[in-house]
Amino acid sequence: MHFRKFAISGAAFAISVAGAALAQEPSKNYVTLSGGVSLLMDSENEGAFNGAFTTGEGTTIPSGVVLPDGTPVGWTTDFDTGYSIGAAIGRRYGAIRGELEVAWQRNGVETHYDVVAGGIPLADEDAGVLITGSSNIGASVADVVSAGEGNVRTIFVMANAIYDFRNSSSVTPYIGAGAGVGFVDVNFAPSGVTIIDDNATEFAWQVMAGASWRMTESTELYAGYRYRATSDTSVSADLFSANLDIENKASLVEAGLRWSF
Repeated sequence: MHFRKFAISGAAFAISVAGAALAQEPSKNYVTLSGGVSLLMDSENEGAFNGAFTTGEGTTIPSGVVLPDGTPVGWTTDFDTGYSIGAAIGRRYGAIRGELEVAWQRNGVETHYDVVAGGIPLADEDAGVLITGSSNIGASVADVVSAGEGNVRTIFVMANAIYDFRNSSSVTPYIGAGAGVGFVDVNFAPSGVTIIDDNATEFAWQVMAGASWRMTESTELYAGYRYRATSDTSVSADLFSANLDIENKASLVEAGLRWSF
């Protein structure tokens, strides 16, 4: 809950900063459209059972073992290369630009692995151990979770400040940073079994660098890199009663167009 309060406070601060910038003496306005490749980093999903959990039938773990409330549980998730699209509106103030941005980012799940509960690795256990009252289902936990179906999707609303290294050429390097909120949707359903299907609102931030190339008086092509992240996303599991924190940190390589007016 404290993450959501922080996110809301961060968004209010970011929007107030952007609003103050836009209230100044206007310079050149612009809009941008961009797209890029999203490389979401592996997530160390960590949490704990929310209430006592009773195991099903595993390979070495018998049915009916009770793991008390608060027992740690977690695993690692590896993601496919994804994509991001975004749009922004901004103004120039000398070498500084202030803008408001909305972006959408999606990465599919490649695989899950290293499932651990109470410090006990579960990879070689029959997957029935994860379902209270279940008998053996004939597949290991590692086999079931490795299928990796699902995705993480995030809508970002950000206020950015960017500095242009202006010079006499048509190419202008830039650096920048931004803050705001991320609306994160997490869906983990390996082998068609829904483990997590939840969403949360979290504080978001980013840093960026790249260069713009002036094509015409009013049009620029730009390309760059940005690192974009939210605070750990707090979600609830569906397959068993547990709360987990999912990491959401990505490197992006992007390109876009900027139109001044």
